Amino acid sequence: MSMNTDNVVVTGLGATTPLGGDAASTWNAMLAGQSGIGPLEEEWAAALPGRIAGRLAVEPTEVLDRVQARRMDRCEQVALVAAREAWADAGTPEVDPERLAVVIGTGTGGALTMLGQDDVLEASGVRRVSPHTVPMLMANGPAAWVSIELGARGGAHTPVSACASGAEAIAMGLDLIRLGRADVVVAGGAEACVCALTMAGFAQAKAHSTRNDEPQRASRPFDVDRDGFVIGEGAAVVVLERAGFAAARSARAHATLAGAGVTSDAFHITAAHPEGQVRAMRRALDAAGLAPQDIGLVHAHATSTPKGDLAEAQSVTEAIGTHPAVTATKSMTGHLFGAAGSLGALATILAVRDGVVPATANVETLDPEVKLDVVTGAPRRAAVPAALTNSFGFGGHNASLVFTPAP
Repeated sequence: MSMNTDNVVVTGLGATTPLGGDAASTWNAMLAGQSGIGPLEEEWAAALPGRIAGRLAVEPTEVLDRVQARRMDRCEQVALVAAREAWADAGTPEVDPERLAVVIGTGTGGALTMLGQDDVLEASGVRRVSPHTVPMLMANGPAAWVSIELGARGGAHTPVSACASGAEAIAMGLDLIRLGRADVVVAGGAEACVCALTMAGFAQAKAHSTRNDEPQRASRPFDVDRDGFVIGEGAAVVVLERAGFAAARSARAHATLAGAGVTSDAFHITAAHPEGQVRAMRRALDAAGLAPQDIGLVHAHATSTPKGDLAEAQSVTEAIGTHPAVTATKSMTGHLFGAAGSLGALATILAVRDGVVPATANVETLDPEVKLDVVTGAPRRAAVPAALTNSFGFGGHNASLVFTPAP
């Protein structure tokens, strides 16, 4: 089948997550219902109410050049690992550098560097602070490193919109191609902020799970006994191409990025407003030229918080209905914040491509107020004609992406 040259297709996938060091191992672990969440053994975690997290399955320093890795924050490291995989998976496209752009979102950027170097400053003084501190802590660092790696001169952008950052990056990539500003965009999200300060902050906000004795069962979206999210780290990156460009080089496409919707609540700095979520989903459907009944799968943002999951369940019911299969893979990976949206997109792309929906782990008793068809127990094998993935973030950021099968 020939590609519609107005379409935008996904030709490359890359990831490093608590489930695996690449996209394939992450996807296989999702289908197997495995968990990447475990106890934190660091001394600083002992005083925290929630002492569990989704740590990377493979350390980025095992695959990056040692000298280069030392000059990068962990957030930058995971972005580069995922981008390299995605670029290779796309077949290393030959593209005019002026027509190649990068969009890598993040929620906190180089938080580990900022906190670590502040400790150095306080303990040892100015002269011991690393000269690489600023390029390591800056939020645009992941996008900058990827653009340098690939020689992308069409723009290196960094959406910083909390947990919607990775999805907004992909939405921005779609816009860049449709506006004629790029032929190829490397887009995604990266996050690495498992540390005392962020976890203490979430603990004080009563947002993080305290199910320390059962870490693999702690993240339980839509379950009646959910008690908060579990922090995770990692990155997921996709290569987007103008369909005509991809067809001209005989590239294989995993799926089509059919539409995106981005909205803001203008309501509350942390509390979500279902109306903003509904608008994002409807905008994505409109952009894709689809109706609610066309959606066969919803990959839910579903972080496992009592209020957040219920608000999303209500907004999905209103915007799309109760007919689609629903999955929530944060039950296995934890919440990767700025990378959550791109990892959700990756799972959605693969579900569309392979015709299989991962089960949501740890749903033992579905919240009776959730009226959705949440897939539990085992993956559900069925053709997925169109799928939508949601990402919502503090500050009232909402992003929805719609994927359909490759041409």
